[in-house]
Parts: sequence; structure tokens; C-alpha cells
Amino acid sequence: MSFDYDLFVIGGGSGGVRAARLAASEAGARVGLAEEYRMGGTCVIRGCVPKKLMVYASGFAHAVEDARAYGWQVHGGEFDWSLFKARLDDELTRLEGVYRGNLERAGVEIFDSRAVLTDPHTVRLADGTEKTARHILIASGGRPFVPEFPGSELAITSNDVFLFESLPKRILIVGGGYIACEFACILNGLGVEVTQFYRGAQILRGFDDEARGHIAGAMCAQGVDLRVGCNVQRIDRVEDGLWVKATDGGDAVFDAVLFATGRRPNTDGMGLEEAGIALGANGAVAVDEWSQSSVPSVYAVGDVTDRIALTPVAIREGAAFVETVFKGNPTRADHDLVPGAVFTRPEYGSVGLTEEEARGRGQIEVYSTAFRPMQSGFAGRPDRVMMKLIVAAESRKVLGCHIVADQAGEMIQLAAVAIKMGATKEDFDRTVAVHPTMAEELVTMKVPVRTG
Repeated sequence: MSFDYDLFVIGGGSGGVRAARLAASEAGARVGLAEEYRMGGTCVIRGCVPKKLMVYASGFAHAVEDARAYGWQVHGGEFDWSLFKARLDDELTRLEGVYRGNLERAGVEIFDSRAVLTDPHTVRLADGTEKTARHILIASGGRPFVPEFPGSELAITSNDVFLFESLPKRILIVGGGYIACEFACILNGLGVEVTQFYRGAQILRGFDDEARGHIAGAMCAQGVDLRVGCNVQRIDRVEDGLWVKATDGGDAVFDAVLFATGRRPNTDGMGLEEAGIALGANGAVAVDEWSQSSVPSVYAVGDVTDRIALTPVAIREGAAFVETVFKGNPTRADHDLVPGAVFTRPEYGSVGLTEEEARGRGQIEVYSTAFRPMQSGFAGRPDRVMMKLIVAAESRKVLGCHIVADQAGEMIQLAAVAIKMGATKEDFDRTVAVHPTMAEELVTMKVPVRTG
């Protein structure tokens, strides 16, 4: 049977673009790709990249204050959202062009259209045109989820933050995951009055408990009104904003209510089940270790599979798919010991097991310290950073590393290399400290604070 393409990719995010480009440029495949919105996906257009630029912007108020403490005669001013947003939009347009240009140079045919499956080898575009392919890759990503309740249609999601024409003066952020916490810190740093509701007992569920408590304390100290054990009961539009009734009995008026209560795989209305593709929890495409779905000709990578929702993971999965399907080199994407960062203030970088996870796997030693770093301490700020290593008592391998500090994301990347290689606590101990730095604490902690 002849096909229009060797590969057709649905989704122009990081995973789909990497797979399409490599299949075309390195394997000589005929490749088509459909993207219904903008090339770059969640990460480039409405996630990692614009969010990190907002993180940078939000830190300058503290930088001005610190500069004065260090002797600089500087005067701060108000943050100009319209100026920043114009620069941000220009940068995202530039990056989208880079993604598009890379695909075109590789020989990928691009369709600016929604695409749905009609059978295991056929996709239908928005204009009704059908394209056939020997292999189809689903890389449609995920989307924010807002639960239904009275007034839920008045809430916004993280996608909408980058579209603000002006910053709200008062915002309620609902959720306790990393997206909610990051935007709480960002908007607080930009001068917005931030209230955060989380229905659980502590934010950042699933992360290390000690780190969670440290970050929550820091957020509150910086002015975020964090209310745990609390959720939204209803929202009503009133003359001066949005009136919110809380489950703890309180109420208040806000200019915006942002729900960051999780994301779901973007599979609705794509014809996947009709084509025989099994879907798992929350609509995720169920795949095996080779990213192959229940239909042999259809694969999936990235957030749509609900494995590890991180851009570098999607890129690795896309590359492994090409190696397996088009290069005859069966390759599994490695999902073990994936480092990550949460861009709160302060940042949180982690790799490996949490203390709680490690305790369920055997005897451990915990090395942990918290201290005032030199830079902010000199400026008179009360900030404290945290460094933590979790060590297997018998093998001495470092099972996990957790850093809560400015630039924690930069530090954890390097620590992750050692841990991925199987470094022991003694390997860390033998490494000479770089002084004076925050990271030197990772190689100078000698006595465990907890065992068990």
C-alpha cells in the first residue's frame, strides 16, 4: 500500500517537532506535520519560555533593593506590563519562526490546521482534506483543566496570563502544584496582590516534604496570602470584580481568578478511540516503552501520554521514536532520575527520590542544612536556602538531591550528572568545595541529620 507520507505528526510542540525534523533530515522520511495554533507548543508559546521570562522580570524589584544595600544609588519605578508584554510577544514570534524554519529546512511539509484520525493510517485536516501515512505520531500535548462549579466560566487558566492587556491588582490563584506556585511568586514579584487557595494541607504535593515547607514559608514571608485547606465554592461577577465564596466560609473580591489545578492530555475529539487507540487515565494515550499505542501504526510522545510532562522528556521521547521506527535502532526513552526545577522564589531543584519515597525502599541517611546565603544576608534579607542529600545506608549511593535557593535550577542540572552516574556520598565528600558559594554545602555536609 502506498502512503502520502512515511510519518505524519499531529502537534507542533517540542516532542513532535523534534521527531518530525529528525525523521526527515536524518532518516530521509517523507514527513507531514499539522499544528492548529502556533508552532512551539505549550513550552514555547504558553509555558516554560514566557513563564521563565516573567520570572526574570519579577526578580528585579528585589534586585533594586539589594543594590541599595550594596551601595548603589538607584531608584526603582513601577513595572510596565505593556512594555514587557510587547517584548515578550516579539520573542515568542521569533521562537515560533525558528521552530518553523527548522522544520522547513528539514523538508517537513507543514499544515497550519487541526488534524484528527479517521483510521490507523489516515488523518483529516480542518478543510476536510485527508492525508495517509505509514506511521502517525500523536504529539498534541496537554491543556489546563478547570473543574465545574457555579461561576467556573469566569475563571482563567495559565494560558491566559500571557494575554493580559494589563496586570490585575488583585488575583486569586487556585491550586498548589508547581504552576500555581510559580505564578503566585511571579505576580507577587510584579506588584500584584496575590491570594492562593489550595485544598490540601501543603503546597507542591509529590515533592519533598521538607522542601515544600521551606518554599511555603518563603512565599508567605514575601507577601503571598497562602491559604491551605481551602477551595473555591462559587464565583459571581460584581461591579468591582469577581466575588469569590471560599469553602472555609470566607469571601473576597478579586480582579481575576486563575485556576492552576492540573492539566489533561489533549485528546478530546481527535478520533483516537474510534481508530482503536486505547486511552488511559485523564484521556492519555496509553503507550508501551517504545511509545507505541495499542494500534501498531500509531505512536505518541510528550504530555499527551501523561508520563513525565517536561519539555526535555518529550524531546528525548521524540528522538527515541525516530531511532526505533526509522533508523532500526530500538531505543527506549530514559525516564529514570529526570531532574526538574520549580521556578518559585526561591527556586526548587530536585533529582531522584524524596525523603518520603526513599524511606519506603530501605535504610537511608539524610543530610540537610538551611542557612542565610551571603548575597541576600549582606543585603539584610531574611531568605534562607536549603540543601539536602538522601543517601542509601548500605550502597552509599545518593538517591536524591533537593535544593531550594536562587539559581537552584542551574545547580541541580550539574548535581544530576553525578547522581545519574551513580555517585556515592563519599564521592561528594571527596570533591573539593568551591568557596564561597551556596552549592559548596552539597560537598561539606558530613553528619546525617536523620537516619532510618
